[in-house]
Amino acid sequence: MIRIAAVGDIHLGPDAHGHLRPALRHLSEHADVLLLAGDLTRHGTREEGEVVVAELADIGVPVVAVLGNHDYHYDQQDELTAMLTDIGVAVLEGDVAELDVDGQRLAVAGVKGFGGGFPGRCGTAFGEPEMKAFVRHSRHAADLLSGALASTDADLRVALTHYAPVSDTLEGEPPEIFPFLGCYFLAEAIDSYGAALAVHGHAHRGTEKGLTPGGVRVRNVAAPVLGRAYTVYCLGEPEIEDLGCP
Repeated sequence: MIRIAAVGDIHLGPDAHGHLRPALRHLSEHADVLLLAGDLTRHGTREEGEVVVAELADIGVPVVAVLGNHDYHYDQQDELTAMLTDIGVAVLEGDVAELDVDGQRLAVAGVKGFGGGFPGRCGTAFGEPEMKAFVRHSRHAADLLSGALASTDADLRVALTHYAPVSDTLEGEPPEIFPFLGCYFLAEAIDSYGAALAVHGHAHRGTEKGLTPGGVRVRNVAAPVLGRAYTVYCLGEPEIEDLGCP
């Protein structure tokens, strides 16, 4: 059994010193890894990144993250990634982090992802160059996730994104903005190459649980949805057990 703690959309800023760290103090007693599903900051500035680093340093378990749209806002995403990498956080964008947990190999394949929508309410690469570029970017993100999932033969694979791969976990959000919250291309990638679990954030007013068309369990771990500092999922059992936040 592998215990995966996860949360997204923590949106830390200069006034949030010590906001998350108390909840992570005993994380190693309850989880084997922490997944962060993007939007670690409010605007992606170095100052905000320093707060994130202070909260996550030396918490006793490996940390794997993707960035979110807020982390890109000031175009300092490369610097933010470097700051996190310096404290041992694996920041993924079309990459895989592999971990050994009690004799099992866990692979986390991650990409930020992008919007585009879902069958019946999605964008297409037609018309203006701007629209074509939007959809091409979504497809490119999904291709990166496909490549990451295909590159590993680990015992268990988890897909980590910021944008949602399914519309199930967006229920509660206005339907008009679904195309800006996720894209079904991501679900196609997950179903094509397989995963035990898909984790995302971004949809603050969404729903926690959903499924890809192929039956992969999807969890929206945006902090406003969870209503707690993190949740824990146990993999390796017939069902994914949600342990909540001890």
